[in-house]
Amino acid sequence: MRRHVIGLCLFILLLLLVGCTTPESESVSPPISSNNLETLPSVEEWMESAVARDTSTKPIVLGFSQLGRESAWRLANSTSIRNAAAESGISLVIKNAEQSQTKQFEAVRSFIRQKVDVIAIAPVVESGWDGILQEARDVGIPVIIVDRSVDVKDTSLFVTTIGSDFYEEGVKAGKYIQDRMRNHPGLIRIAELQGTSGSTPSIQRGEGFRSILETRADIIFSQSAPADFTEDNGKQVMKEFLQVPEDERPQVLFAHNDEMAFGAIQAIEEVGLKPGEDIIIVSVDGSRKALEILASGKINAVVECNPLLGPQLMQATKEIIAGRTLPKRMVPPEDIFTQESARREMYNRRF
Repeated sequence: MRRHVIGLCLFILLLLLVGCTTPESESVSPPISSNNLETLPSVEEWMESAVARDTSTKPIVLGFSQLGRESAWRLANSTSIRNAAAESGISLVIKNAEQSQTKQFEAVRSFIRQKVDVIAIAPVVESGWDGILQEARDVGIPVIIVDRSVDVKDTSLFVTTIGSDFYEEGVKAGKYIQDRMRNHPGLIRIAELQGTSGSTPSIQRGEGFRSILETRADIIFSQSAPADFTEDNGKQVMKEFLQVPEDERPQVLFAHNDEMAFGAIQAIEEVGLKPGEDIIIVSVDGSRKALEILASGKINAVVECNPLLGPQLMQATKEIIAGRTLPKRMVPPEDIFTQESARREMYNRRF
């Protein structure tokens, strides 16, 4: 009997021990009281907390395909973009295509391999961009077109274009000539030094210029040829323009940029004529050198084309990364300079 009582006591004690012990994996948290709930952060507070914020310091990487270095304008454009990138904290990868669209395609593909955040392109010519822009979109890299334009079937292949209104620049040049030559007797022959064939500024400046003057019966476009936006080619082509009988020489020259005008001035002087008097000259860009020559009287007017697009490009890059919508085209303010305004402005030019 005694043995049975001891066994029963041991069994009861074992049950009590098991009931007081819970495995670690099945531990139970204490219930949450209303006081506990009041101390928990809201979702909004958590999102604003240091834990939730993205504290990454990784810079935005911008790949930029520059078309060349053919002029003071282009060098100023590249410098503006480099400086603005440094000031904005954007990591810039820049490749110079030296006037080759093929090299620009290679540059874009290298940016894709590097997985840059945004690609910017200053296109050599308008056409032929559909395929390479599609390659960028296929990997999710947004594209900004800088300075010039591209002619593509699907304009959603790029986010925005930042650059001048080249057509309006041509219109300004045309209006100046229209006013300057309004009392000129007889036929007026105009020669035109175009830029790179197929490039946006060459196409649109010519169209804008002609839109003002081609309806006049007393004005003819006697000579027009590309000179690739360079001084040497401007001189060579102008020499060819002047190899006609004296009574067939142009009275007006429209140069699509300052560099070609500089070369043309040399060619005009070499045949014994006075630039700015015997031949009225209008050019486009507005470099310091151009304004100095304008002030001296060898050029008659210069239409401004602003190269300092760096700040706009960096702001657009940041807006894209932030997911904001941009206008399809952004145009900087520009002017036209005459001899009087050139004397005031030439010392303020940054290129």
